[in-house]
Amino acid sequence: MEQLMYKGKLTPFHPLKIKKKEDLTKNTISLELDIPEDLVGNFVFQSGQYVSLQFKLKDGMVIYDYSITSAPHENKITLGIKISSTESSAFQLYKNYRVGDVILVSEPSGRFTIDSKPHEFRTIVAFAGGIGITPLLSHFKNILHTEPRTRLFLFYGNKSKDEVVYRDLLDNMAKLYQNRLQIYYFYSQEKTDDLLFYGRLDEKKLNLIINQILHLDDTDEESTIWDAVDEVLICGKESMVKSLANACYHHGIRKKNIHYELFDELIDEIYPSEKQFPLIENIKVEFTILGKNYSTLFKNNKEKILQQLLEQNYPVPYSCKAGICGSCECKVEEGEVELLENEYLTEKEEEQGRILACMSIARTNKIKLNFDLS
Repeated sequence: MEQLMYKGKLTPFHPLKIKKKEDLTKNTISLELDIPEDLVGNFVFQSGQYVSLQFKLKDGMVIYDYSITSAPHENKITLGIKISSTESSAFQLYKNYRVGDVILVSEPSGRFTIDSKPHEFRTIVAFAGGIGITPLLSHFKNILHTEPRTRLFLFYGNKSKDEVVYRDLLDNMAKLYQNRLQIYYFYSQEKTDDLLFYGRLDEKKLNLIINQILHLDDTDEESTIWDAVDEVLICGKESMVKSLANACYHHGIRKKNIHYELFDELIDEIYPSEKQFPLIENIKVEFTILGKNYSTLFKNNKEKILQQLLEQNYPVPYSCKAGICGSCECKVEEGEVELLENEYLTEKEEEQGRILACMSIARTNKIKLNFDLS
């Protein structure tokens, strides 16, 4: 095991062999990792999680996150990786690493997860864009295997039919579980006979989906399928996630039931802020990072804590700036802080005083934070 600094925190990585390598489409591949028996416990995962790979580029070593496409019951870890161009890091991974080669892999992480409820009747709707299908594939395999009463709807967007990843696998799943799984494909750059399936997945498309697909519910004649939705899963690029998350919220789905993952950096929150706070000026801020203590002053609380610390060039860990990755998680040891949005922390963690610096503002003239969480 090696401890590597990643996203501002020491993270355990293990050397694993590549067990399988497969071309999925002209620009996507699948990797299966060989987990030795003595590390099986380190690589237990939940559907929706990811691992990070460290590999060589011309200029040195890099680390990237890749979602797990296998389900926990399959007892393996497979990854889906998109190669955007011959200049991309993913292409170098594809070109330079073969079956049997060793690569450093982090232990599974991420909170794009939902609780399992095998004894309940549930309706889950998912939206994917391109390679964003990868964590949803793990979710769907797991739910179909463990929740016999849950029905699933997948709306999957790509540029064209040639770019659909895992098409055969998805179609086979739909046939095998035809009473519980329905899949609809959308294409943004390829005309379809039914214009409903032409164009990007966004707020306008969701309105059509609700009215034309999720309208009649055979299990309850007095309501629609959309009325019965318990959880929403969204994975893709920022524009798609923000548009669909807000549209789902405005169509009656509670924010805590809308789960999302992004495959590009988000620099703003998903939902517009709905809260107003009194202005506080001259805020003293003390904080601990990697054993070092710092002290600074905020002019006021108009901006979030993370943003103000970054503007002052402090080495604060972060990745997404949108409350999704959890890199900037810290604990409030003194003072009051308001957490505006939260897709990452559990209720218990919030009760313990943990916050996400990227989604929090100061509520008192002095706050003390600790980023060194065990």
